[in-house]
Amino acid sequence: MAAAVFAASAQEMVGKTRSVDSESAIKIAVSAASPPDSASTATLEKSDAPDFEPYVYNPNFSLRAIISKFPAQSFKPIPPLSKSKTYPSDPDPVEPLDQPLEKSQKFDWSSAIKQSMIFMSVQHGYAFTQPKTRSALKGPFFNDYFDSVRSLHGWDDGGRFFTNYIAHPLQGSFAGFIQIHNDPKGKGLTISNSKAYWKSRAKAMAWSAAWSTQFEIGPLSQASLGNVGLGGKQTWIDIVITPTVGTVFLITEDALDKYLIRPIERFIPNYYVRIFARMILNPSRTMANIIRTQKPWHRDKGLR
Repeated sequence: MAAAVFAASAQEMVGKTRSVDSESAIKIAVSAASPPDSASTATLEKSDAPDFEPYVYNPNFSLRAIISKFPAQSFKPIPPLSKSKTYPSDPDPVEPLDQPLEKSQKFDWSSAIKQSMIFMSVQHGYAFTQPKTRSALKGPFFNDYFDSVRSLHGWDDGGRFFTNYIAHPLQGSFAGFIQIHNDPKGKGLTISNSKAYWKSRAKAMAWSAAWSTQFEIGPLSQASLGNVGLGGKQTWIDIVITPTVGTVFLITEDALDKYLIRPIERFIPNYYVRIFARMILNPSRTMANIIRTQKPWHRDKGLR
């Protein structure tokens, strides 16, 4: 009777496991039919033990607890711009580097024109401190203005090298930053060989060229308010050099901000050293910040 039960059990097991041979099936059937031996199952050989622990749900699981087991990072974070000598908090907070800007924002024409007019008023205000400019206001306004514009010729206006090739390009760079600060798609860009960057700086040069042309021969220009052309000094040098070399100055300030000022801020925690580095090494951007009523050392989101 026992033999018949044994044979039936073995046959059933062979039918269920086709990949196992008859000898293995008989052994499995015997072990299944026989009661477990408590002495033999109490201890397992090392080779039979599982090589992993089964997962057990832990309601107290915490990612912070796992992270705390790792050693602290060895590098120090970049200290934010602050007057504090311990652990400062930035008094001029801006968004993280390369933060995407809203594409729906458009160029602020009103603010850009207003800032450019303020800049032009400062320039003409300085010119009116000179007696030769005030004396040129005498006579028929429009006739003198048209005569002054028609006298535009040549290149050299007799000005000093510093005036024509340093001071005036700085004005062009200043005007370019006015355009950049009012362009949401351009003011957060750092210098790079990207289409977006060069397109933004080309727009800045165009704005600078328009500003320079207006300042030289426009309705509110040196030709109309100072009649510069009547003295034979209305030449092409300022109209050309101011926006072109000015854009070179502007791109140079972008490079200095990324490759020199930013490392200074990284390694020198002194508050005053850092803000003076921003202002002295980026003079055009500093003046453009002032004219838009920002701190001179301000940086837009994307730059810091």
